[in-house]
Amino acid sequence: MKRILSLVVIVVSIQLSQAQNEQPVDSVKNLKVIHLKPNSLIGSKFEAQNRTGSSYYMSSTDLSKFNYTDVNRALLSIPGVNVTEEDGFGLRPNISLRGTQAERSSKITLMEDGVLIAPAPYSAPAAYYFPNIARMEAIEVLKGSSQVQYGPFTTGGAINFVSSSIPNELNGYARMSMGNYNSRQTELRIGDSGEQWGYMVDFLNFSSDGFKSIDNGGNTGFDRNDYSGKLSYRSKASAKIQQSLTLKLQYSEGLDKETYLGLTDADFETNPYRRYLGSAVDNIVTEHDQIQLTHLIKPAHNITVQTTAYSNNFKRNWYKLDYVNTGNGRVSINNILTDPTTYASEYNAISSGQDTAEDVLGVKANNRVYYSRGVQSKVNLRFGNDILSDLELGVRYHTDQEDRFQWVDLYGVENGQLALTSPATRGTDANRVSDAEAIAFHALYKANFGKLTLTPGLRYEDITLTRDNYGSNDPGRTGASLSSRENSVNVFIPGVGANYRINNLWSFFGGVHKGFSPPGSAPDADAEESINYELGSRFLIKGLRGETTVFFNDYSNLLGSDLAAIGGGGTTDMFNAGEVNVAGIEVSFSYDLFEGNSNWSLPLTLNYTHTQTEFQNAFDSNVYGEVVIGDEIPYIAENQWSFLAGLSHSKFDINANARFVGEMRTVAGSGNTIASERVDRNFIIDISGRYNFNKNLTGTLNMINVLDNEYAVSRQPAGLRPGHPFGINAGLIARF
Repeated sequence: MKRILSLVVIVVSIQLSQAQNEQPVDSVKNLKVIHLKPNSLIGSKFEAQNRTGSSYYMSSTDLSKFNYTDVNRALLSIPGVNVTEEDGFGLRPNISLRGTQAERSSKITLMEDGVLIAPAPYSAPAAYYFPNIARMEAIEVLKGSSQVQYGPFTTGGAINFVSSSIPNELNGYARMSMGNYNSRQTELRIGDSGEQWGYMVDFLNFSSDGFKSIDNGGNTGFDRNDYSGKLSYRSKASAKIQQSLTLKLQYSEGLDKETYLGLTDADFETNPYRRYLGSAVDNIVTEHDQIQLTHLIKPAHNITVQTTAYSNNFKRNWYKLDYVNTGNGRVSINNILTDPTTYASEYNAISSGQDTAEDVLGVKANNRVYYSRGVQSKVNLRFGNDILSDLELGVRYHTDQEDRFQWVDLYGVENGQLALTSPATRGTDANRVSDAEAIAFHALYKANFGKLTLTPGLRYEDITLTRDNYGSNDPGRTGASLSSRENSVNVFIPGVGANYRINNLWSFFGGVHKGFSPPGSAPDADAEESINYELGSRFLIKGLRGETTVFFNDYSNLLGSDLAAIGGGGTTDMFNAGEVNVAGIEVSFSYDLFEGNSNWSLPLTLNYTHTQTEFQNAFDSNVYGEVVIGDEIPYIAENQWSFLAGLSHSKFDINANARFVGEMRTVAGSGNTIASERVDRNFIIDISGRYNFNKNLTGTLNMINVLDNEYAVSRQPAGLRPGHPFGINAGLIARF
């Protein structure tokens, strides 16, 4: 914490001395004022620069520089965002904001177009479904008191993905590319608007054969299709009351030949891209659909009412190796790879390729069905003369469900291939239904007193969580051995933010708010609660734009979750981890070396995040192990930074993204780490280029990990896992 305070003092001192020597100029130079879009949280870089809390807006221009389909690579360029990679493609991201647990992004509020998008945000928040960023036109990140009106997770922050909007005129877009590992991307989009009607249709496919090799052969890639469309109707421009109605439909499907099975340290050192034969049949099949209907009405010039009804359905079956039994009882794949010497016979069964007895490998069908439905409405009122005021009142009614109907098939190895020896009856493993019902209210008041802007806010959540467990002996769900449980919580979540503009060059912002995460359905599980503080500054000094923020999250109770994705038992039960402190600093600087040049631009951006975590009490758990006071939370890098540079001309642009992620401990602990309990630091460079043949046709070239570094990204769910090696693709973009 002392290091963080020292950094803050240095940065603020520099800003003070520079600001005194500068003449006030427009503080948002080159930032166009853009009004908020209906399903956007921030709306523009201008809005992000003027909030009373920390926020970040990644525009369509930012996203198009690299055309990432891996959301991890995009988010790692945002201060305060920690990511634990897993599969090298970003198929199921593990995202942390300001030190929250990253596992399956389950501790942050995830939204698409302002609507909760996790499969079951309250009852099962682990994000096994994640929006494809290739069809997004913006990513919005809210942190600190800036995100009190969004929930249910208010500790770290909220991320909103803004999908492609309906264009103002006839517009067509086609993008196709191919690359190594037989990677392919295709996006086709067309839309138009008339006086009252508008539409947009989008198709996205991206796939790869994968960069790993299974012993004795096999594809390790994925294939995904995503279809979406929007249809809008709005009143005539001459209408006394302006209103609009927008229907959004989305459907996606995917087959990912992914596994939880990683490698031992020794095997990773020999070939990090190897996959054991034991994972040969592992795959996940997914299907997602969304219906969203948004009504926007402006009954008066200073009143806006927006109402959205939504329904999300998600199916997935992750069929993957779970355990090995060579006659000594079941041994989890995590235990095998952690200690292959003790479990030598089990290790040989998955890695040697030699024939085994029947029923040695337990492959679990993690078959689950989810839904998430609700309706939300908010009213925005603007009033005042001497004191400009903005009041937002909102309400949301939400229900969601996770239905687990799982089984375990048994395999053996025959002639160097996996052979099904004992198929199981469906529903004879996890066989339960978890439900949630929640109603939330929020109020946010924004008052402008000249140079000072205050935004007090209050959120209220009333949540009921239930679980009906039919048991593994009742696949027909007769209820013969039904056990049920219920937990409920209602909570007020206050927060206040402030922004004080010293002059047009320099401003301070800060805030304090309550952090909250819902508990599980177990009656003895308490909600996660914390008090979170932030203090920051934004400045513009001779073209150098910057933002620095220091934050401190004081947890009175951190909630952990027993996820198989982190090497746990997969029950997803919540447990109380007690008091934790998380502190950090976020820094962002940007400067265009050719500012003012109408033909060229050379923007440079440096982002840095420093995070410190510390448990304040001792406890034991299956996930964290034996924790003592002073231990650090695993999988949070203490230091990470990114540096982006670009050279742009009307005919072409070249962009480079260099990023560093520091060493991460993989189990709770303090002091020096041992090799088996850490993931080493990594440094990766991505480069992209575009050439405009004319206004309608552009050529693209994208390279990731251009140094072809071999590096580990995680020891979760089981064993070491590699990052993506050198990748390259070339393509064309056509517009009309």
